[in-house]
Amino acid sequence: MTQPDPIPEQDLARHAQKMAKKKAARDRMMETKTGEKGLIIVHTGPGKGKSSSGFGMIMRCIAHDMPCAVVQFIKGAWDTGERRLLTTHFADLCQFHSMGEGFTWETQDKSRDIAAAEAGWAKARDLIRDPANRMILLDEINIAFRYGYLDVAQVLAFLEAEKPPMTHVVLTGRGAPESLIEAADLVTEMGQVKHPFRAGIKAQAGVEF
Repeated sequence: MTQPDPIPEQDLARHAQKMAKKKAARDRMMETKTGEKGLIIVHTGPGKGKSSSGFGMIMRCIAHDMPCAVVQFIKGAWDTGERRLLTTHFADLCQFHSMGEGFTWETQDKSRDIAAAEAGWAKARDLIRDPANRMILLDEINIAFRYGYLDVAQVLAFLEAEKPPMTHVVLTGRGAPESLIEAADLVTEMGQVKHPFRAGIKAQAGVEF
């Protein structure tokens, strides 16, 4: 195997000097970031990864021994990998509530969908009010907003009035309302470049659920 040519000493010195300046600037910036607060976090957009990212943060909470909870508004009884892992191995730290009954085109009953969403939000309110819970993931709640199952103004009013100061609330789903985006502390929009579904590939275990 051919070894790469050695890097000239002057290049190494310039690189070290450049990185030292970057580190000093970064350290100065980090010195000004001392506050902590419970965040309202939104994952939206047409791309894959909104729920996956939310569950990633739930796993971080568990790793830090921080009690947390998940309320699913749409997926319902789906046997997802996240649900199986959390309920089987981490039920002592993470409560898991699947309150939806599937997508609206599956139930074909708007009044039933609204009732399920309202029950999910009632459960979410109880979980958020408890300051012992450090993070609450409201999975696919943005879909409930989009279809008119829940009133985003009422949800935001509750979060403003009753969310404990150090509790993080994560709201996922495409089509997040502008009022929610405006109120949130952290918003990520997942874009879609390519997706295998368009090439005839179905949702697969370990990737989609």
